[in-house]
Amino acid sequence: MRMLSGLPPSGFEGYCRAFLGTLGANMTTPVHRPVDLPQTPADRPRHTPPTGYSARDGELVVGGLTITELARRVGTPFFAYDRAMLHARVAQLRAVLPARVGLHYAMKANPMPELLRLMVGLVDGVDVASGGELQRALEAGAPAQEISFAGPGKRDAELQQAVKAGVLVNVESPRELPVLAAAQDAMGKAARVALRVNPDFELKGSGMRMGGGAKPFGIDAEAVPALLTEVGRLGLGFEGFHVYAGSQNLRAEAICEAQRLSYELALRLAEQAPAPVRFLNLGGGFGVPYFPGDRPLDLEPIGQNLAGLEHRAAGELPQARLVLELGRYLVAEAGIYVARVLDRKVSRGQVFLVTDGGLHHHLAASGNFGQVVRRNYPVVIGTRLHARPEEVEIASVVGPLCTPLDLLADRMELARAEPGDLVVVFQSGAYGASASPQDFLGHPRVVEVLV
Repeated sequence: MRMLSGLPPSGFEGYCRAFLGTLGANMTTPVHRPVDLPQTPADRPRHTPPTGYSARDGELVVGGLTITELARRVGTPFFAYDRAMLHARVAQLRAVLPARVGLHYAMKANPMPELLRLMVGLVDGVDVASGGELQRALEAGAPAQEISFAGPGKRDAELQQAVKAGVLVNVESPRELPVLAAAQDAMGKAARVALRVNPDFELKGSGMRMGGGAKPFGIDAEAVPALLTEVGRLGLGFEGFHVYAGSQNLRAEAICEAQRLSYELALRLAEQAPAPVRFLNLGGGFGVPYFPGDRPLDLEPIGQNLAGLEHRAAGELPQARLVLELGRYLVAEAGIYVARVLDRKVSRGQVFLVTDGGLHHHLAASGNFGQVVRRNYPVVIGTRLHARPEEVEIASVVGPLCTPLDLLADRMELARAEPGDLVVVFQSGAYGASASPQDFLGHPRVVEVLV
């Protein structure tokens, strides 16, 4: 097996190519090297090379199988999630985070049942955002006592479902409190609650800002004391606070600042709580590098910052467990999206590779899931990783939908592809199939596999 790396500077620097001189005679497992990805011209920002992938006979390998082998088994298009890479990401976090800081999986990032079952066995808890997700989490084996339920518009039936299951409800509105109290009385069991707080600060540099200013999420920090009084009056099972300031952040210093501010806010609010704080969700916000110029998040300062907060909590909130809520960061880089080239078209000098997949499966990669200015995800022709410089061209990858929004790669440097070749979109393990309009225009739904 040969690994992926970049061409030497004298070639088309940045294109994926299988590279490894000679494997030792006694080597039985591959050594993964970073994958350099297309970007032209050379002086522009480039994609951060994905790690954990290898190549065989000029093809991308995931989970020990070439993408051609996978396509033969499951058809195209498909998402493939690498089991070993999911294990490795959790292990990487565990090595940096303090041992007593809990790690929760936000399953909205990827609720595929087989992947969810794997993640339940790797993390300390699961965060859900609907009654449907709650049911899936329980079916995947997540212990009810380690499930928390957030969301700004919980139906009465969902709140009753949460009380019946015994999960922790992150209360986001005064409206939820009497519903929870009634369910508690009717079922004869405590309604476990934490208050989700909309802080008076935001996570700077986030792709999506979930806190600070006017937001539909959580309860404004200044309104929380009155609700704490109401929680006590209703006899609800108060356990703590949930503060989620933002997501998709690649700046460790910004994440550390938000965590410190979240802890300080919870500490102040705890003085008016009806019971000791036992649960403090500091949110997540850990980003992954999607676009040219992005750099991977540095975990070391975050781990050190959390160690300091944990030390403080031992004296100031002695019954509280600090928790991180991560979704994208746990699964995004372990997933790829693969579509087959159906047609090769040239329109007024521009090459278009038309595939059997597109925005109906992978809305985020098309740029229609929150990008203000569309930028390319890392994309390669996964069946032509050994392309020579003269076999590389500028091409756009589009889907089969009758809309100009159906764009997976816009004028990227790619190996020259023909019908039958397989296009690979990296960083596709989060917000893929479940976050896309799969019924749009009646095309087949996408296959998902855990390998």
